[in-house]
Amino acid sequence: MKLIIGLGNPGEKYKFNRHNAGHLFVDFLGKGVKTNVFMNDSGEFVKGKKDFMIAHDDLDLPLGKYKIHFGVGPKVHKGINSIESALGGKDFWRIRIGIDARDSGQARMTGDEYVLEDFTKEELEVLEKVYAKIGDDLKRL
Repeated sequence: MKLIIGLGNPGEKYKFNRHNAGHLFVDFLGKGVKTNVFMNDSGEFVKGKKDFMIAHDDLDLPLGKYKIHFGVGPKVHKGINSIESALGGKDFWRIRIGIDARDSGQARMTGDEYVLEDFTKEELEVLEKVYAKIGDDLKRL
């Protein structure tokens, strides 16, 4: 199995933020590596590493969904952009963890604000089920 690198922001303040879905996934698995830099600097963390998969939050996917892709990621994700820039390309595996549980009303929070909010208890319960499914899928790769 490849090394799984979970993206997120360091520190207790951010532990349960939606942006830390990758960190939380690594915690769930009990193995892998969590970045120790802020999301937008993720490329510095992965530079020089080989044979890895990046686990990260994805606002393009609803909460409860996930995708495992090679070379395909969200439309906008500053952590992924940083990694692509550091590696000089998109050729790496991504575990895209859906986090979008916003309603479609006009008072919808912006993505930048939303990812820095903590998951609700109910959202964390959904994530735990998703993490188990991802773990099963990874065993088959």
